[in-house]
Amino acid sequence: MKIAFTTKGKDWDAEMDPRFGRTEYLFIYDEQSGEETSLDNREVQSEAHGAGPKTAQKLAEAGAQVLITGNGPGGNAASVIQAAGITVYIGASSMSVKEAYQAYTSGKLSKQ
Repeated sequence: MKIAFTTKGKDWDAEMDPRFGRTEYLFIYDEQSGEETSLDNREVQSEAHGAGPKTAQKLAEAGAQVLITGNGPGGNAASVIQAAGITVYIGASSMSVKEAYQAYTSGKLSKQ
């Protein structure tokens, strides 16, 4: 299963970004293969509108099945995520990516 995290960095020690649409990076961990990928999302920072749906599309194209974030995506982005069949877990705002993964695997995050 591919799990995506909204982050402010590119590795397990990076701080989680509570935002979805304007997150700096998407860190993706493939539990099956152990592969780690980091997608740079900083280009949407200058977008006046549509950052959420663009980030959601990037997430879907990466093949993520789970998204772990702080506050969750807004309406338009949530529609794209739902259509892609991605399950969203929120509540990982003040954690590192590693801590957020541990919270997810132990059932401590809220399913949106």
